[in-house]
Amino acid sequence: MRTAAVEKKTHSLKAKHPSELIRRIQKGLRFSELETLQNSIDLPFEQLAAKLAMSRSTLQPDESDKVMRLSRLLEHATNVFGDIQRARAWLKFPQRGLGGAIPLDYAETEVGAREVDDLLGRIEYSVYA
Repeated sequence: MRTAAVEKKTHSLKAKHPSELIRRIQKGLRFSELETLQNSIDLPFEQLAAKLAMSRSTLQPDESDKVMRLSRLLEHATNVFGDIQRARAWLKFPQRGLGGAIPLDYAETEVGAREVDDLLGRIEYSVYA
């Protein structure tokens, strides 16, 4: 049952329209939204904060963008693999399609996150080349 609750909370980080997402990022997310991502991705706060290059203080817009980036990747991985546990495992382990990099580490930059997203799309549509 915890999985369903975590998945429901993860969906609260989604925006219905890009303009809503941009407004939320510009305004800055609440700390509770970071905690929701932490629980969803199942990483200790210190590890997640290191990946986001942030401290436990307030979430500034650039940090909010990073939180949304990881939330988006977790959602995409969950859709591709069918459940949140498999998505978490995939995001935390080295992937050959990323040259052996761990997706969460790769996603520390926007360029890397796009590569992770692209790999998920290739897996989803069975395109391996």
